[in-house]
Amino acid sequence: MSTNSELWERRLNAVPRGVATAAPVFIERAENAEMWDVEGRRYIDFASGIAVLNTGHRHPIVANAARVQIEKVTHTAFQVAGYEPYIELAERLNACAPVANAKTILFSTGAEAVENAVKIARAATGRAGVLAFSGGFHGRTMMTMGLTGKVVPYKGAFGPMPADIYHAPFPVARYGVDIDATMTALDHLFRADIDPARLAAVIIEPVQGEGGFHVAPKALLEHLRTLCDEHGIILIADEVQSGFARTGKMFAIEHSGVAPDMMTSAKSLAGGFPLSAVIGKADIMDRVDPGGLGGTYAGSPVACAAALAVMDVIHNENLLERSNALGAYVKERLEKFARRGDLRPIDAIRGLGSMVAFDLVTEREGKAPDGAAAKRVTATALEHGLILLSCGVSGETIRLLYPLTISDALLDEGLGVLETALTA
Repeated sequence: MSTNSELWERRLNAVPRGVATAAPVFIERAENAEMWDVEGRRYIDFASGIAVLNTGHRHPIVANAARVQIEKVTHTAFQVAGYEPYIELAERLNACAPVANAKTILFSTGAEAVENAVKIARAATGRAGVLAFSGGFHGRTMMTMGLTGKVVPYKGAFGPMPADIYHAPFPVARYGVDIDATMTALDHLFRADIDPARLAAVIIEPVQGEGGFHVAPKALLEHLRTLCDEHGIILIADEVQSGFARTGKMFAIEHSGVAPDMMTSAKSLAGGFPLSAVIGKADIMDRVDPGGLGGTYAGSPVACAAALAVMDVIHNENLLERSNALGAYVKERLEKFARRGDLRPIDAIRGLGSMVAFDLVTEREGKAPDGAAAKRVTATALEHGLILLSCGVSGETIRLLYPLTISDALLDEGLGVLETALTA
C-alpha cells in the first residue's frame, strides 16, 4: 500500500499545481466526523470537505439511498429522459426555500448554479449588469470568478474578467467598512458606474464563506431587497456554503427575514455527491426557452436520491437544533480560549449556528490580521490529527465546519486539539 509521501510525489508528477491540497495526506476511509489516511492515521474532520458533509461522511441513510438508486438507474441525462428523484427533489426544495411560488433546476456544482442564476436573471430582465460584493466567493468559472471579490488566488493569472460586473464593499469591521460605508459606496456606484435600471441581479452570500464567515447585516439585506424591488432587479442569495442546516436554519438568509428572488445551493445538498440547484420564482425561472439551461450530468439520479435522504436526515435527526446547540457550545469554548494569555491571540469570534469562525491577530491590543499564524495553527492541528481550514481576505480566519452529526465527545476532542494548536 502507498504511503502519504509516495502519493504526494505521484500527485506532484500527475496533477497540475493549480489545484491546491491543504493537507498532504490521502484518505482511505471515512465515517461521520472521522477519517483515516492510507497509513492508518486517524483525523477528526473540522472541514467537512469544505462544508459538504453537514450529515457526515457516509451517513448510512444517505449511502443506502444512493446504493438503491445505483441498482435502478445511474444516468439518462434529464434533457433526454426524466426520472422521479429529480422531480421529487425539486418539489421539496420549492417547498422549503424562502422563495415564493418557486421552481428548481438542478446542476452539478456551486459554480454552475451561480453561473446559471446569472443567465436566468439576464434572460428575465433583459439587462446585463450584476452587482456582487468584496470578499465574496462564487466560483472559478469565468463568470463566477468575475463575481468573486478576491483577486489572489482566484483572478490574477486569468486575463480580463467578464464585462458588466460591479463590486461594492462588504461590511467588515476589521477592514474599516461598516454598513454606512457600504450604503455610501452603493450610492456612488449608481452615480458613477451603472444606473440600477441596468442591473439584472444583485448576488450576495448571507454569510460569506471564503471571505471569512462574515454575516451580512440584516439592514444591508433589507436595503438590497428594497433596492431590487424599486428597480426591478433580481436578488440572488448564494447559499452554496451556508445552506442545509449549517447556520441553524435550512438557509442562512432565513435569519434576516428577507426573501430572495433566487437562491443557489450546492455543497451539503447531497451529502458528498455532486449536486447543485437554482431555486427561484416561477415567473423568473420560466423566462428561459427550452434548451437554454441544462447539463449532461446535471441533476444526477444518484445525487438526487442522496439529497432526498439528506433532507430526511436533517428533519429526523433535528439537525437545525443540533447546529445551534453545537455552535453555542463551540463559541463558548472559543471565548475561553480568547481570554487566555498562554494561547495565540484570537479575535472576532462569530457565526450563525455551526458556521463558526475566529481570526488570528498579531497582538491582543492592535488586532491586525495574522494570516501566517493561521497557517501555523492549521499545520499544527494536522500534526495532532485535526483537519482545519483557514479563509478570509488576509487568510487570518479559522473556520470550523465539523459535521452536524458529530458526537459531543468527538467535538470536545477536536476542540482540545485546536487548543493545543493555538498554544503560542
